[in-house]
Order: sequence, then structure tokens, then C-alpha cells
Amino acid sequence: MKELAIVISIAAVCAFAQCANADEAAKPMNFAQPKAAVPQEAETVPNADTSIAEAPAPATQDYKVGNEDILDIAVLQPEQLALTVTVSPDGSITFPYIGKVDVKGKTPSEVQDEIQSRLADGYLKYPVVSVAVKESRSKKFYVYGEVLKPGTYFLEDNMTVMKAISTAGGFTKYGSSSRVKVLRPKSGAAGYETIKANMKLIMNGLAKDIVLEPGDIVQVEEGVF
Repeated sequence: MKELAIVISIAAVCAFAQCANADEAAKPMNFAQPKAAVPQEAETVPNADTSIAEAPAPATQDYKVGNEDILDIAVLQPEQLALTVTVSPDGSITFPYIGKVDVKGKTPSEVQDEIQSRLADGYLKYPVVSVAVKESRSKKFYVYGEVLKPGTYFLEDNMTVMKAISTAGGFTKYGSSSRVKVLRPKSGAAGYETIKANMKLIMNGLAKDIVLEPGDIVQVEEGVF
């Protein structure tokens, strides 16, 4: 009986050991598993038809391109192409693929449409073109009389008589701020319209400054001493 009890004890120990081993085997191994590379949250990508930047608008929508103007022209798709061109004396520019393009008297939007249309005619598939006026050199004004630097100047947006005189170096010691006038070419007729500009009143906020137009002449007269 004693020997039978020993055999039973040994069998019980073995059975317990096997169960323990089985439980241990059933447990997941505690090895450090390599982590899958988690991609960073992707940025929202706009659809192809909305990712094209809108063509930059000129400062004035109805601006008419003239000789010597400098234009920034870009093809945004399907191929990217950007160049800066100067309008030639005959009012045209030269553009890759399509050659000569007449631009004088057209708005930037009209120039854009023409280039885009001609590129689509057998050169590029679904082209998107941008045209903007970089510098307006065809629009000029003149300052004469008693200023330090009389001459011809390029007309910028919102150029006023006060700014024009400042651009021309200011008054000479003989110039009179109360004897300034603007000679404006008459539309559809010969001659000029005379507009008086009393700079003393303008500088004191008692009169409104005059915005210049292409071809205006600012005349500063000598004061009466």
C-alpha cells in the first residue's frame, strides 16, 4: 500500500506539472511585438478640380493693357510654366507654343482667356492660365513747373496730385502750393480740361485731393512775391 501511495503521489505531481505547463503555454508570450508603422494623419488634399489657384486679379478689373506694361503669366496645369513679359511697341507679346498674342487694349482677363483657348487648341490638355499686371508702364502722368524733378512718371493706383508732387521731389523754393492745376486730356476731343488744385487746402484737410488719370499733366506755377 505504501508503494501504491508513492506511485499515486508521483502521478499527481506529474499531472499537476503538465497542467501548469499547459496553462503556461496557453498564455501569450510577453515578447515586445514590433509596432506597425502608423501613418500620420494625412492632410486633406483638395480635389483636382479645386486645387488650382484662382488667377490673380489685376488691381482694376477693367484695366486695359498697353505698350510697355509688364505682365506675369503662368500656366498652372497640366504643365507649370511661369514667365514675365513686356508688351512690345506693337501691342503684342510672344508666348511659348502659340507665338504672338495681341494684348493691347484688352483686360488681363481677356488676355488670359485668349492664351488659354489657344493653348487648348492642340497644345495642352485642359490648360489653366493666370495673367496679372505686374507693372503698369503704359499709363503715365507728367509733372512740370516749379518742382525739383519735373518729368514723366508711371501712373500707379490711386496716384493723387499730392503724391505726384512728392514723387517729383516737391516744390522748388519758388513753387506755390496754391497755384497748382491739373491739365486733363479731353475725352474724344482736342485740348485739355483745367482742374485747379489748392494744395494748401488739401494739406489742411479742407479740400479733397485729386486722383490722376492717364495722360494728366500736373502744373506747378511760381508764386507771386
